[in-house]
Amino acid sequence: MFDDEEGAPSVARMVEDVVGCKWSLSVIGCVRRGITRPGEMERAIGGIRTKVLNERLVKLLRYGVLTKRSFPEVPPHVEYSLTEFGEQFADVLDRIAELEQRRQR
Repeated sequence: MFDDEEGAPSVARMVEDVVGCKWSLSVIGCVRRGITRPGEMERAIGGIRTKVLNERLVKLLRYGVLTKRSFPEVPPHVEYSLTEFGEQFADVLDRIAELEQRRQR
């Protein structure tokens, strides 16, 4: 559960941080459903503020779960997608949700 020698968080620490944050789970869920732009995410996630969304996007980028693509247009826009690691990470989150559902039966 400790960070590696370079200071990168362990996967266990990432899971703990993401699972403990409903907004991070919501952001990952949006991207998985094809909602890739921040404005669309804000509309899709009821109650999230722009500042909180941006903080979660930065965190997920830093963890390597998401990647960001910038388009040099007017007005400029960005889109987010899951990395290969992010896809695997989302699968782990799915398994946790499945375990929770089984436990509640």
